[in-house]
Formats: sequence, structure tokens, C-alpha cells
Amino acid sequence: MSSIDYKSEIKRLKESLDVTVVAHFYQRDEVFEMADITGDSLELARKCKADPKEWVIFCGVGFMGQSVKIIAPQKRVLMPKVACCAMARMIDSSYYDDTIKWIKEHGVEPDELMPITYINSDATVKAKVGEMGGMVCTSSNAVKIIKQALQSGKKIFFVPDRCLGQNIANMMGLKSCIAGKKDCDPKEADIICFDGFCSVHQLFTVDDVEFYRQKYPDIKIAVHPECDPRVVEVADFSGSTSQLIKYVASLDKDQKVAVGTEYNLVQRMREENTFVLSSTKPECPTMNETTLQDLYYTLKSIEDNKPINEIFVDENVTHYANLALERMLAIK
Repeated sequence: MSSIDYKSEIKRLKESLDVTVVAHFYQRDEVFEMADITGDSLELARKCKADPKEWVIFCGVGFMGQSVKIIAPQKRVLMPKVACCAMARMIDSSYYDDTIKWIKEHGVEPDELMPITYINSDATVKAKVGEMGGMVCTSSNAVKIIKQALQSGKKIFFVPDRCLGQNIANMMGLKSCIAGKKDCDPKEADIICFDGFCSVHQLFTVDDVEFYRQKYPDIKIAVHPECDPRVVEVADFSGSTSQLIKYVASLDKDQKVAVGTEYNLVQRMREENTFVLSSTKPECPTMNETTLQDLYYTLKSIEDNKPINEIFVDENVTHYANLALERMLAIK
């Protein structure tokens, strides 16, 4: 099997099949380079929905493949690896219900809540949100989505990433708290956050920022809003994956910048004067599971009429999750 030229075979199969290969920015370079569509979560959701091909091969993590299947149920969606985002695993429908119950016990009724789920969540959680009239958001449109949601006059119940929820609240001058914590009073909060987080973005610390500022006094610090609010507070810029790319590209080539996000993306930003804001390698283990060999075998399975790792979503879950996703996509 080692004699197979995977890149050549992947190119051949892409040309002969009615298929689009999609890859998130955090994928390995060799996989990323084989993709027809690349981007962050919002870009991929929109582009996959508009793509005319019958088959989608999604190189990413499980909730991303689910999202494509939900908004475009007519498509056949395969994943070379059905890898699971650690943050998405932190909440399921039962944890969602338990948190709603806790909030009610602390003085806020469910009908006083407008739920927003970060796209990094399972389809069953998106369905819960959709059924309650809520929306999905990504890191790039979270402010816009929350502004829209606040027009309902309700409190925001934000899942699963507490950091993104808190950072948006800080940016908008709103009060936030983390459900289940002793110091959380839902009655006083504008945004009530679920206690989830991204293990990769938790690697970045204020000490890391101070280290780079001492070493390079004029350096810029750019971080993802999944980082701890204390890190975001001392950064020069905070933004989604796409926004980070644009920010770094806008800097003078001699301007040094340290970036707090996933390693593969930072390494592709630019060759000089770009540093990873961590003493350890901030590599997402699940995003890095997919290999060229996996991509080849998935394409080959379509050619052999024996598709593997196909994504299916329950019809009822699809209905309500699609409501939440479509509400997001309708907001420009």
C-alpha cells in the first residue's frame, strides 16, 4: 500500500467523481492542499450549501459534517475521519436540559431565555436550540447573532464555549456568568454561559503574552475569542479564524505578531515574523486525525460504490437543528 501516490490518486478521483473535498483551516497542510473549498466554520457552511456536487467529503470534525448534512440533506456527506471536537463533547441534550433546569431553579424561566449555540456542538444540541427559537453562531458572527437575539428582550443562554460567551459579553458591555458556578446569578446576567471550553485555546496564557512583549516590545498579539477572557483583554486583536488571517495579512511584513490559535493555521499565515503564542505546540488532536491516506480511501469508496463514514442525522433532529442554522445564515 505504501507504493500508492496518494496525491495523484486523490486528484484523479476528484476529476472523475461528482465530489467536492472540503477542509477546515486547522487541517494538516497536505490535506488542506487537496481541498476544493477551505475556510472557517461559517464560510464552509455557506459554501457547502451552495455547492452543486452530489458528494461532499469533509475533512474536519464531526459536528461540521453534521452541519452540512443538516442544511443540505440532499447531499451525501462523508468524512475521512469522524473525529469529535472535545468542546462539542462537553455538552449533549441531557446536559443542555440539566442546565436549563438549573437556570430555572435560580429564578429564570425557560421562556425568558434565547439560546445561542456555537457551531462547535452536536446536532442534538443545535436541535434543542432550534426548538426553543434560538440560533447557531460562529466566532466570526457571534456579535451580530447575539445583537439580533437580544432584540427578543430575553437573556442569552450561550453554549457550549464559556470563553466565547464571556468575551462577547465583555466586548458588548454586557454582564455574563457561568451556569452552575456559585457566583452566577442568572437573574442579573445578560448572557448565561455553559461551562465548556476549547482545550487548545486554553493553552494560551497572560504569561505567554508578557513573555513576547518583553522579548519584542513592539510585537502585536492576536488571539482567537475561544481564549481565556484574561488573554483576550491584553491582546491587540481578537477575531475568528478568518479574521485572524486577514489581520495578520494586513500587517507590514516587518511587524512581529504572536498568534493564539491552532498551530497548523499559524504556520500557514506568513513565513517571517509570526510566532505561536505558546511554549507548547497548540495542535488540535482531532483536527489532525485526517491523513492523505484517509482522504484517498474515502474517495475510493465512492468510486467502488461502497461509501464509508457517511454522515446521517435523525429526521426530527435535522428539522430543528436546521431551523437554528438557517436563522444564522439568514443574518448577513
